[in-house]
Amino acid sequence: MHHHGYLWTGPKQRFDDEALRRPPPPHSPPDGSRPELVHRHREVRAEFPLVDLPPLETAYWLIKPEELIQGTWDEPREAAAWLGARLAEYASRFGSETDRDPTRRSMLVDSAAERLGQGGDVSHGCYLERPSFLSLALVCFSPNRAIPELVCPTRAISPDGRPAATPR
Repeated sequence: MHHHGYLWTGPKQRFDDEALRRPPPPHSPPDGSRPELVHRHREVRAEFPLVDLPPLETAYWLIKPEELIQGTWDEPREAAAWLGARLAEYASRFGSETDRDPTRRSMLVDSAAERLGQGGDVSHGCYLERPSFLSLALVCFSPNRAIPELVCPTRAISPDGRPAATPR
């Protein structure tokens, strides 16, 4: 089991573009659909795997470009420590006093380590100076529990533990 870390900051308005944060439906719109619907489906299908926006389902970070990975760790505590360091790094910019609280941040790190140790993913987001947003994610691969058919982006490992034919 190993974990990949992801970080995204940007305008909250861009973060709210949910069409580019959710995977497109597996099937194209039915024949006779409005042209703008067909166009949007094609656009999202092409852009979703490439866009740097955090996916709505954390596991889908695994299909994003490898360059978006901020770090990879074999131990849950190491991955959680990265999360804690990022939270500390951005703390002075948090829009909420609660998010700046060191005790709360410590609890988030401990909770992240526990969840990662159980094979789960971790996703955390908060407002920075408005209208900016910070999104942090730690994605577990052994394979991923939420979407086991996804391939590891760095180690080219398929869900059954064998080398993948085509790394993503």
